[in-house]
Amino acid sequence: MKSYLNTILPQHLLVSVLSITLVAGYNAIPAQAKTITKKIAYGGSDRQLNFQGRSRSYYLYTPKSYHSNRPMPLVLVFHGHGGSGHSIARVSRFNTLAEQKGFMVAYPDGIGREWNVSPNSKANDVSFTTALIDHLGQIRNVDNHRIYATGFSKGAILAQALACKVPNKIAAFSSVAGALPVRLKSNCQPPTPVSMLMINGTNDRSVPYRGENPQQRGALSSVPATVSFWRTHNGCPSSAQIRQLADGNSSDLKVRIARYPSCKSGSEVLLASVVGGGHFWPGGASSDGSLNRLNNQLGFSASRTSWNFFNRHTLP
Repeated sequence: MKSYLNTILPQHLLVSVLSITLVAGYNAIPAQAKTITKKIAYGGSDRQLNFQGRSRSYYLYTPKSYHSNRPMPLVLVFHGHGGSGHSIARVSRFNTLAEQKGFMVAYPDGIGREWNVSPNSKANDVSFTTALIDHLGQIRNVDNHRIYATGFSKGAILAQALACKVPNKIAAFSSVAGALPVRLKSNCQPPTPVSMLMINGTNDRSVPYRGENPQQRGALSSVPATVSFWRTHNGCPSSAQIRQLADGNSSDLKVRIARYPSCKSGSEVLLASVVGGGHFWPGGASSDGSLNRLNNQLGFSASRTSWNFFNRHTLP
């Protein structure tokens, strides 16, 4: 199956302004006036963050249930190679889920539509992500115990890098059509257990399920090896709870779930293998009619599965 890249139609920004003015009555007591103004931008908005002397863009979605007096969970979603925050927002349909479940979503843009996880690079996107989390905490009431990260393809590789480097800031991770790079895996030593969900197609040609030649530059570990790494790190049981989603349609694709629960500190590792699936976001939107029909038949949503996984985990 080929890789599918999508573009998004312009989003509309809905702005609600609450302005309350309290003015004391005029009498012998000196009159006093107090004005409280709250501006809450519901829906989607394009924003900028200055980081390391460069203006970085991101797309932020705030659901109508947001209130500045209540902390709200935050999901970070990273696009794939050649994509953008807007394109992965359209593909993943996380905005609709955010309205239903009550969380915010931030879709950062990579420089040149690409992500850089090299520790030697000045444009390291792990550092950018931590700066973005701090920035979002200044403009929104973010629940710091419930920040999550997911991504597609190269964005999923960034999510894996974040799991290695900053598990103290992000409570759980979801990797869609991604895996741990061999080089990153050898240096990945997170100080705490990491809850990781992986969603991969067994026939993915861009991110091979069986991995790549370790001697190849930028080689990726196999999906089973990546799962084994996180399972071992978390002290999970060696055997998984296996189930296959009920097949109530004519799709040739099946989804097999392998779950490793009861790991250290309540962490877990979960692998959803789309048997026969390629390089795509299961349950996502597409301009390709055949892919939309396949997703409808598959009956499996990477976004909904990710949120259900996230919702089970919080930082201490």
